[in-house]
Amino acid sequence: MKISSCSCCSTDSSHRVPSKSPSHEHDHDHVYEHGHEREGGSHMREVALLGATGIFFVLALIFEDLLTAQFGSLAAPLLYAVPYFVCGWAIFTTAAKLMLARDLMNEFTLMAGATLVAVGLGEYAEAVGVMLFYRLGEFFQDLATERSRASIQGLLASKPTTAHVLQGDDVVTMPVEAVCMGDAVIVRAGESVPLDGLVLSGATHLDQSPLTGESVPVAVIAGDSVLGGSINTDGVITVRVTAAFADTHMARVLDMVQNAAQNKAPTERFLTRFARYYTPAVVAAAVLVATLPPLVADADWQTWIYRALVLLVISCPCALVISVPLSYFGGIGAASRRGILVKGGVVLDGLSHIQTIVFDKTGTLTKGEFTVTKVVPQPGVSEDALIRAAALAEMDSNHPVARAVAAKAGKDFSRPADLVVEEIPGKGMKAVTGGVVHLAGSARLLADVGIPAPEVSAVGAVVYVVCGNDYYGYLDVTDTVKPEAVEAIVALKARGLKVLMLSGDREEAAAAVAAAVGVDGYEAGLLPEGKVEAVSRLADCETVAFVGDGINDAPILALSRIGIAMGGVGAESAVEAADAVILNDSPVQVARLFRISDKTRIVVWQNIVLALSIKMFFMGMGICGLSGLWEAVFADVGVALLAVVNATRTIRE
Repeated sequence: MKISSCSCCSTDSSHRVPSKSPSHEHDHDHVYEHGHEREGGSHMREVALLGATGIFFVLALIFEDLLTAQFGSLAAPLLYAVPYFVCGWAIFTTAAKLMLARDLMNEFTLMAGATLVAVGLGEYAEAVGVMLFYRLGEFFQDLATERSRASIQGLLASKPTTAHVLQGDDVVTMPVEAVCMGDAVIVRAGESVPLDGLVLSGATHLDQSPLTGESVPVAVIAGDSVLGGSINTDGVITVRVTAAFADTHMARVLDMVQNAAQNKAPTERFLTRFARYYTPAVVAAAVLVATLPPLVADADWQTWIYRALVLLVISCPCALVISVPLSYFGGIGAASRRGILVKGGVVLDGLSHIQTIVFDKTGTLTKGEFTVTKVVPQPGVSEDALIRAAALAEMDSNHPVARAVAAKAGKDFSRPADLVVEEIPGKGMKAVTGGVVHLAGSARLLADVGIPAPEVSAVGAVVYVVCGNDYYGYLDVTDTVKPEAVEAIVALKARGLKVLMLSGDREEAAAAVAAAVGVDGYEAGLLPEGKVEAVSRLADCETVAFVGDGINDAPILALSRIGIAMGGVGAESAVEAADAVILNDSPVQVARLFRISDKTRIVVWQNIVLALSIKMFFMGMGICGLSGLWEAVFADVGVALLAVVNATRTIRE
C-alpha cells in the first residue's frame, strides 16, 4: 500500500527544529539564575529576613504618626529606612552591576529607581511596600522554580560517582571516570550500577525509573545487559563494564537533560525580544506621563510623577520572562520524570504544529524480538543444513532478524575460524567460509546473484538462504506487535493526527502489523533510502514527525520536523539525531509527549494573556490616578506569582 502525498502544500516544513542551538540572547531569565542570588540558597534565612522586615514594616505603619508627632518630620524616613534597605540592598547592588554592564532597562533598575523617586516624594511606606512585596514575590518564584526543576535534579542526582572494581582478590573503589572497559565491578543492594555492562554473576532486580520512568523493577541474571544509573534493589551482582562513562546511556541522558534548557522555544525568544522593546517603551511613556500634563495643562508635578512611578512599577515584564521559560522547563521536567527526554522548549513548541506522524515498524510498533517460526528447506536440503547456512551468514549481524536466526542454530553452533562476513545494506548478509559463499537476506539479495526468489506464504520477514550457487530455502521470522501500540495509535488519531507506518519488510508482514495497530496508511519493502524518500515526499506539504529506533533511521529523524527516537534499545546515532528520546521504548509515550506539549503551550499562552491584560488594565488605572503603588505591586509581583503558580501545572502532567 502506497502512502499518498497531499496535493497542495500549506505548511513550510523544510526547516526542521534544531536539536542543539543554544540561544546567545541575553535575558534576565529567573528560571536559571537570579540576579539577587541568595548565598548558600538558604530559604530559612530568607524567610527570617522577610519575616523580621515585615514585622518592622507593620510596626512602622502603626507608630508612624505617633513618632512623627513626638520627634518631627525626620522620624518617618528614619523609621522606614531600615526595612527599605534590608529588603532593597540586593536589588540595588544588582541594579548597579547591570548598569555598569550598560543594561539600563531591567526590573532591578526600574524597581530601584521607582522606589527612590517615591522616597523623594515622601511616599516612604509605599516605597518599602514595593521592595518588601517584590522581594517576597521573588522568594515564592524561587520556590516554584526549584519545584519545577526537582525531577531533573533527581535525575542528575542519580548519576553514579564511584564503582567497586575487582582487581584480583581485592575490591578497589574508584571514580566511575577511571573505570575501563572490560573491568569487573561489584554492585551491592541499594547501590547504583556505575556503568553500562553485562552481568557476569548473581541475580537481582534493578530499579530503572531514573532512566526510563518505569516504576516496576526489572529482573536480571547472568548474561543480561544493565544500564548505568539503575538502582540495585536486592541481590549482589558482578558486572563486566562495556562502555566508558562518557559513552554510557546515563551520560547521554544527563547531557540531553542539561542541554535542554538552552534550546529556547520561538515563544521564549519572542518574549525576550518583546521585553527588550516593551520596557523602554513604557519608560518613555512614564516620562511623558510625568512631564506632559504639568507642562501643557499646568497640572501638579508631584501627582503626575507619582502616576509615572506607578506606570514604571507595573511595566516590569518579569511575569512573562519568568513564567514562560518556567512553563517550558516544567514541561521538560515532567517529560524527563516519565522517561521522555526533550531537547528543549523548541521541541515542545514544534510538536504543536505536527500534522502527520510516521512510525518505523520494527522495534517501534513491534517488539523487535524475532523468532524463527517456520523453516522451509528445498527438496534434498535438511532443516539443519538450511539453519546452519543461514546462521553462518547472519551470526555477525546485530539486526534483530539475524539474531533470531543465530539463536535458532543454538549455542553449540561455533564460528568457523576462516569466516569472513559482509553486510549488504538493506538486503542481507554474505559470509564466506571454506571457499563457499553463504547468503541470507531478501529477494533483492538473491536477485543480485541471479537466483530467482520464489513466492512464499509467510507471516513475518522472509530470510532466503543460498549456499554456494544453490538455493537452500527460507526461514519465516516473525515479530510481535507491542501491546500498547494500539492504544498509542488511537490516542494520536484522536488528537487529529494522521498516523502512517514505514517498513522494510514484505508487504504481507507490514500489512498484518498495519491492520493490527490501525494506522492510516503504510509503505512496505523500503530500503533505508526509500524511507528517506517517503518522509521527504510527505514533508514537502505536511509537517511531519518521525518515530524510529534503528541506525538507518537517523537520516529520517534529522529530516523530519520533529524526530522521536526509541532510546532504550535504539541505536546511538538515532538517539543523537532525534529531538526527543523515549527511554522505555513504549509508543504510548509518544502520545504522552504530545499531551505534555499541548498542556505546556496552553499554560504559556494563558500566562501571556493573563500578564499583559492585567498590566494594561492597571496601567490605564494608574494614568487616570485610580491606582497607586500598592496596586502596581500587585500588577507586577502579584501577576508574576499567579503566572508562576500557573506555570507549575506543566510539572503535574
